[in-house]
Amino acid sequence: MDRLESMEVFVKAVDLGSFAAAAAALDLSGPMVGKHVRFLEERLGARLINRTTRRQSLTDFGRAYYERCRIVLAEAQAADALAADQLSEPRGKLRVTMPAHFGRHCVTPILLALARYYPALELDLSLSDRFADLVEDGLDLAIRTGTLDDRAGIIARRVARQRMIVCASPSYIERFGQPLRLDDIAGHQAIIYRRLGQALQPWLFPRDDGSVTEIAPAGRLRFDDLDAIADAATEGMGLAWLPYWLVRQRMEAGRLILLLPDQSDYLYDCHALWLQTPHLPLKVRLAVDALAAGLPRMMS
Repeated sequence: MDRLESMEVFVKAVDLGSFAAAAAALDLSGPMVGKHVRFLEERLGARLINRTTRRQSLTDFGRAYYERCRIVLAEAQAADALAADQLSEPRGKLRVTMPAHFGRHCVTPILLALARYYPALELDLSLSDRFADLVEDGLDLAIRTGTLDDRAGIIARRVARQRMIVCASPSYIERFGQPLRLDDIAGHQAIIYRRLGQALQPWLFPRDDGSVTEIAPAGRLRFDDLDAIADAATEGMGLAWLPYWLVRQRMEAGRLILLLPDQSDYLYDCHALWLQTPHLPLKVRLAVDALAAGLPRMMS
């Protein structure tokens, strides 16, 4: 008899609680289920299940063997799926949640290019700063920026790092002067990022020893949209702490100027998160690979 098939029958009998239920689920006869279990027992030289006319129960060895069989069968299924992936293309719905601003400007263009290349792939994208739950919301992938919570059953892969810089317009510098050190920021007006109902977002700067300096600058302008902060900074309303990719074109055009050039820039990590699974679906794997390849080019 085939050992993997017998393992599958054994696991199904344990999961469903009886040989009869396993036989019905696998379209086998009751005696054939018993033959598969006896084949394993004879091969192993140990009893797996204590059977009586009224009930069946796992032996101590049977319980340990059952757990190992589940792992073996999951790996075998993953291997089969991996082979199938090589002969197919991604299809079906890919459900992704991402921060609104970062998602709109950076993540969405990459996923749209992926969908353009694979016409059988569907995209269901949620652009929101709400922290959606992968399980409860039925999501395949989540994009997160900043520090991650350590959660069991979640796999995370860093796909990019956002370089955060301090900048201002030439008109602001002409009127109020140019800060040269971190301590100088306190003497300037800043344009602050703040989400509704949350504390002010501090500006972060790495130290040589690996720690981080947090600065809470003063400012009378507060926005929950980074584009609005960049617009206000371009209009000379104050200093701004923003991702370099967002203001790169304005800086190249001379509309914004990089400040504190000798200060190391803080790098905001960007991760792709998915549920731990024996086999990562092809559509998820290709999306993560595309983001890991495309996002760093946008960040540089």
